[in-house]
Amino acid sequence: MQNNIGRFITKRAHLNPKTEAVVDITSGTRLTYPELNARVNKAGNALTGGGLAAGDRVATLLMNGPEFLETFFGAAKVGGVIVALNWRLVADELSFILTDSGASVMVFDSAFTAVVTELHERGTDGTQITRWIHVGDAATRPDFAVGYEDILGAASNHEPEVGAGDDDLLFIMYTSGTTGLPKGVMHSHNTALWSVVTANTTADTRYDDRYLICLPLFHVGALNPMLSIANLGGTAVIMSEFDPVRIWEVFGEEKVTVTLAVPAMLQFMLLTYNAEAHDISSLRWVMSGAAPVPETLIRTYEAMGIEIHQVYGLTESCGPGCLISPQDALERAGSTGKAFFYGDVRIVNEAGDDCAPHEPGEVLLSGPQIMLGYWNRPEATAEALVDGWLVTGDVAVFDEDGFVYIQDRVKDMIISGGENVYPAEIENVILGMEGVNEVAVIGIASQKWGESPLAVVVRADEAVTAEAVLAFTDGKLARFKQPKAVEFVDVIPRNPTGKVLKRVLRDQFDTAASE
Repeated sequence: MQNNIGRFITKRAHLNPKTEAVVDITSGTRLTYPELNARVNKAGNALTGGGLAAGDRVATLLMNGPEFLETFFGAAKVGGVIVALNWRLVADELSFILTDSGASVMVFDSAFTAVVTELHERGTDGTQITRWIHVGDAATRPDFAVGYEDILGAASNHEPEVGAGDDDLLFIMYTSGTTGLPKGVMHSHNTALWSVVTANTTADTRYDDRYLICLPLFHVGALNPMLSIANLGGTAVIMSEFDPVRIWEVFGEEKVTVTLAVPAMLQFMLLTYNAEAHDISSLRWVMSGAAPVPETLIRTYEAMGIEIHQVYGLTESCGPGCLISPQDALERAGSTGKAFFYGDVRIVNEAGDDCAPHEPGEVLLSGPQIMLGYWNRPEATAEALVDGWLVTGDVAVFDEDGFVYIQDRVKDMIISGGENVYPAEIENVILGMEGVNEVAVIGIASQKWGESPLAVVVRADEAVTAEAVLAFTDGKLARFKQPKAVEFVDVIPRNPTGKVLKRVLRDQFDTAASE
């Protein structure tokens, strides 16, 4: 029998009929696995009933909720290829992705009716969509769309014929495009399955876990946990979007055991935590990634009784890359651990040779969860997949025991006076300063050194000055690593996955060091 990701729900409905599959915090919807499976089947049958064939692309413009799960697993069962769209994008950006992927069906929330209407009005110049499916009240439905509940109501809940599996394409997930046009990362049923298997054999996830998903499901950092918890037979507790106040309440109300939050989210959550009011007794740990997790942040949560397990991964690896184990999370704070169970990691120099301990180099990953390649981008695929290894573009070091410490993106590295300077190292130091909430370090032109570090800071205390920040780094960093200037901003720009948009900062502070 072919491996088909949609069959996760079929099997769990049979094995665990009393278990809650999904709890939607926004709507209050609660579905057991049999209830979810019936709706997944309806979604799959409704798609094929509308003309979808195996291999056709189904775009989703959906907030986190049951409809995303139903569409994803339903399309997966019948052989559709899911293109989960970032709902923060504007019409031009969405049009590029829809045209590039060749999606013919779109399922969208009423919250996005305006941008979808704009896309529809562009005709074939904007998309190749021929069927528009609207989720929400009929009063908000444009006349060119059909109602999601209407088509599900008319569809059978019987198991559809499985339309794909194994190495067939399951989803195309477009990268954030921080350095150019987004690329569509291709994953099959097998690569997704292996990402789940390696996650569940490496992380401390359990059969009865209640996993809070508050990252958007168009991001692999949320999609992988959603698939993993379905594979285990646990419960996905879903927030439509991250709320740093509500999340603490949900931990207690739903007895959440594990969750994933990027470092920026953890910082915001600190500002709203109330030890007397919030019940976190069920929470075993929080996985955090998308950027290096500052050791100061890990220690702060440790004092609250919450373990932070740093993870490293990419869309191209379907999530899993490296993970710190529960036994090492505190002792090795700052490390992202070792490769997942069914993966391998190398750190290599520019010549392609393995680096010695503490020698910075580029991270390479391998394993059965690595992407098939980039959709319609053979040249980019050839650059990223070399001799069985995924070339990540990230800089890291091993310690003597083989633990990985992520430092930065290769492209974000600063070369100052011939020395390599990694912004994350400077950021980690400055975050230890009282009165600093966030920081991002970029390189600016220097007549003397070529490049010099500039610290862009979000203050928690307006009394913090540039001079104070510079003085704080003195003695904590080598002279060539110390920032030469400080700028203050209200918000550091980030993409939807929490990664700092350093190209935006470089454009904003296109200046030269005064040294």
